[in-house]
Amino acid sequence: MTLEIALSLLFFTLLGVAYVKGYDWVKRRSPQQLPQFYLLMATVRFLLVVTFAALCVLFTENREETIRFVIIYMIMYATMMVVTLKLRH
Repeated sequence: MTLEIALSLLFFTLLGVAYVKGYDWVKRRSPQQLPQFYLLMATVRFLLVVTFAALCVLFTENREETIRFVIIYMIMYATMMVVTLKLRH
């Protein structure tokens, strides 16, 4: 489970950096498009997170450990959403 958490931290860090860099880029070039950018990024992040969690559930044999991991993973997702919102708003 340690490897999964480390990979999740890397995944969320990359998603957060992509959001912040993309936000800055859209804000400089086309600020009127920020709401659409936010909606697109929120959708992409959500779909990636849910897909990864679903794959973990489907391909892991130890259900108890998987459930614990998915709970931690969703807490990390919620934290990432709060942090990226606080950084840019």
